[in-house]
Amino acid sequence: MPPFDRGQISLRVYPHALPVRECVAELLRQAKLAEQAGFDGLMTSEHHGGFPGYVPNPLQLAGWLLEATDRVWAAPCPLLLPLYHWSHIAEQLAWLASRFPGRVGGGFAIGGLAQDFEMADLDYEDRVARFKVGLAKVTEALRGSGEEPLASDPAIAACKGSPVPVVSAAQGPGAVRRAARHGIGVLYDSLQTLVRMREISDAYLDAGGSGTRIAIRRVWIGPPPAAEVEAQMDFYRGYASAKAQVHWGDGQQLVTGSDGGEVAEKLLQIADRGRCDAFNLRVHFKGVEAARIEEQIARLGAETLPTLVRELRGSD
Repeated sequence: MPPFDRGQISLRVYPHALPVRECVAELLRQAKLAEQAGFDGLMTSEHHGGFPGYVPNPLQLAGWLLEATDRVWAAPCPLLLPLYHWSHIAEQLAWLASRFPGRVGGGFAIGGLAQDFEMADLDYEDRVARFKVGLAKVTEALRGSGEEPLASDPAIAACKGSPVPVVSAAQGPGAVRRAARHGIGVLYDSLQTLVRMREISDAYLDAGGSGTRIAIRRVWIGPPPAAEVEAQMDFYRGYASAKAQVHWGDGQQLVTGSDGGEVAEKLLQIADRGRCDAFNLRVHFKGVEAARIEEQIARLGAETLPTLVRELRGSD
């Protein structure tokens, strides 16, 4: 199955607060564990300046994860598209897809942290306009429809026969309508309420959207690490916009269960009520050591994924 397909379950990988070489080694270890557990893909996400829990190089990291695994797909998702020129990102993704056919995707977001733009000497207020232009062009390029001189790049030309799948991060009706116009899927916010998720899913479908609707949820099997979860929420509240937080509900949206079967059932309820058809799961919390994350990945594979995958794909 290509990246971002319906019924797929992917894992978001995050760096731990370790010395950098150990951190990279742990990321690769978790990628291998996720593949063994039965996840379909891996997502990497971006912030800069040592922003806790994120990497500055999601596309490069995706390449490392692909090299360390055999089957799963990997995608910088979301990559903050306005920080770059869209044509360079298209070239890099296309060449990565040439090295790992059928295992590369690209997910793009506008970006909501001013520091990322300041470090690139870009105007934070221009990010939305840059994103709208870049998303349209990078999507077409990754379908092999780029204009010259980009069209002369052999990896871009190869996309005509093997397009690189694309999704757009979307938090509101305008964003999902834009994605529908471009014929791509959507990636929701991890803290969106089900009411909001349903609202924007309906808007996407009403606009003719035919791509995958991917819900992000933080999950934990067994008693969750309560202090770390609350600290993570405080961290999110510290930089997220007030506009985004309006749709967070109680600000938790953490899916837990005494066993993986209960977690699967709760996720299926989310899929039904929110009208999503794929999931990106997160088990990383600041302060939770790597060994506990590895245990969760293994348990999700053994206890949650079989039911979740069977039910999601069986409803196609």
